[in-house]
Amino acid sequence: MAILPAQMLRPASNEPATERTRLRLVPTWVNMQGPDATFSELIDGCLKEERRAQQRVYELFYGKMMAVCLRYTKNADQAKDILQDGFIKVFRSVDKFNRAGSFEGWIRRIMVNTAIDHFRRTKNSYLLLGEERSIEDFGDQDEEDILADEESEDILDLKPADIINAMQKLTPAYRTVFNLYVFEELTHKEIADMLGINIGTSKSNLAKAKHNLKKLLTKEHKLR
Repeated sequence: MAILPAQMLRPASNEPATERTRLRLVPTWVNMQGPDATFSELIDGCLKEERRAQQRVYELFYGKMMAVCLRYTKNADQAKDILQDGFIKVFRSVDKFNRAGSFEGWIRRIMVNTAIDHFRRTKNSYLLLGEERSIEDFGDQDEEDILADEESEDILDLKPADIINAMQKLTPAYRTVFNLYVFEELTHKEIADMLGINIGTSKSNLAKAKHNLKKLLTKEHKLR
């Protein structure tokens, strides 16, 4: 595995926000439309493989991208490995960023894809189930989806750290589908295409993820 320079492995000062929020958090790429002229100089520096420019990009986005990686993993060590791999991919493929959209959103998509690729390598078909059943066993769980949606609305006044901690206890399959649907705002069709599963599996995993997350948060924080 390629290793980032030592100075890039130190946590930056912009840690993930800890203010209280609802369960369905607003994705970070909201309000990030249009070209990022602010980062043009840094992007130019990264294209030239200038270490100072890479270091600055790392410092600027460490906190937000670490928060993304934490949501897809079971612990901080795993998240840091994915974060490191993600930034390596960012610097190696920065020439592919067309500057027509959000630089932060582009980096975020790389982190999400890196997290999914990480589990594909280590867990083979980890995304398909979440419990020992075949894909064909899953159908459209409409009633369960509705129940889970209703339950999720009850989860109020929680810190992001509380939600992330509970999410890390979900199975990789449930956690990934939940992230893609709630935070990345993908449709079940998009999730199914991205993960190579069917739409029914995506719906079922989302419903079960919401149900299990609610149970975890209720138990740990005595929610009503």
